[in-house]
Amino acid sequence: MKAKTLLHRRKILVVLKGYPRLSETFIAQELLGLEKAGFDLTLISMRRPTDKKRHPVHDEIRARVIYLPEYLHEEPIRVLKGFFASFRKPGIKALWKRFLKDLARDLSRNRFRRLGQAMVLGREWPDNGEWLHAHFIHTPASVTEYASILTGVPWTCSAHAKDIWTSPDWDLHEKLGSARWTVTCTRTGYEHMRTLTARKEAVHLSYHGLDLARFAHFGGQRSHRDGSDPADPVLILSVGRAVEKKGYETLLRALALLPRELNWRFEHIGGGDKLPKLKALATELNLSDRISWKGALAQEDVLDHYRRADAFALACRIASNGDRDGLPNVLVEASSQRLPCVSTAVSGVPELLVDGENGMVVPPQDPLAFAGALETMIRDPALRLRLGDAAERRVREHFDHEASIGQLGRLFEEEWQKAS
Repeated sequence: MKAKTLLHRRKILVVLKGYPRLSETFIAQELLGLEKAGFDLTLISMRRPTDKKRHPVHDEIRARVIYLPEYLHEEPIRVLKGFFASFRKPGIKALWKRFLKDLARDLSRNRFRRLGQAMVLGREWPDNGEWLHAHFIHTPASVTEYASILTGVPWTCSAHAKDIWTSPDWDLHEKLGSARWTVTCTRTGYEHMRTLTARKEAVHLSYHGLDLARFAHFGGQRSHRDGSDPADPVLILSVGRAVEKKGYETLLRALALLPRELNWRFEHIGGGDKLPKLKALATELNLSDRISWKGALAQEDVLDHYRRADAFALACRIASNGDRDGLPNVLVEASSQRLPCVSTAVSGVPELLVDGENGMVVPPQDPLAFAGALETMIRDPALRLRLGDAAERRVREHFDHEASIGQLGRLFEEEWQKAS
């Protein structure tokens, strides 16, 4: 019998910022993929869910979910039990040494919260976890690393976008040095993290990809709308939270710059704190009668919108605090449905979309350039068809999530093979 078949697959405790979340389908998809590949997971969430809806993928995941105290004062007994129990753990001295070192560089309430959450996790230690894995290298990785130091259980990490670009370099350096390995989903994030660690071989590039069974080929007819018929306007779709890095102010200003004779409608799917401001801006720009704000929708409803729309728009930008998208999953989803996309040259977007080949890519924060790309897309249905077909081919050839799941599985099993 081959050694691999004898390899013990360890129970993995997966630490998440919040679960479930409508905006993080790529994480849920990965969790389900790992379960289907035979991995045994327990989910550790730092926050309780706030979304009122769930995607179907969340109901397919079998893993148990444990919620840590979101704020330490809300569950004082649980936190105190974790604190006192920590003094019986093998890594307590090392943990306090590391915590005080971190605290000197980040004197914040948040730092104490992560320590308390790690101590609660260390005491309760659900399902006899044998491995720790963090999704996001900022606060979830802080809890995970502290718990790893406290218990001696090794840890790994999936880094994404905001967590990389809003974390200080010293923090990334420390975590990249102690995690067994770290994966990230864009080449820009991968290259940045490799500059911050001597252990470059422990940083890996792994695109999330898409569950192509869930986003099956769309064989329906795309419209020939060209913006000339007031009774049949071109439908532009965007899916994303109303936050700064999504660039919706740029997109709205671009729509306002389109020639008045063009007939179009814009639909937005997603929640977010900035929705009231975006609606006010749309009113100011005299766009309100052309826009439908749909709010957050479940995945099957989003898929239906991809198939009805004529073009997809997402004006990604780098936010004032450095936050930015990695490779927005919605661009991959839209492309899988032969829906041509207009986006910006930020982070991982050019790793999916090549301007003029399978989409249109313009500089970020440039409403005029974005308007020009949208106008071209609106007026030319043949171009939309060509770009959409090419976009789907690229997704199905290079962004199948099975490849990502396979890579993660190999990384886990290589570590466990060493331990065996």
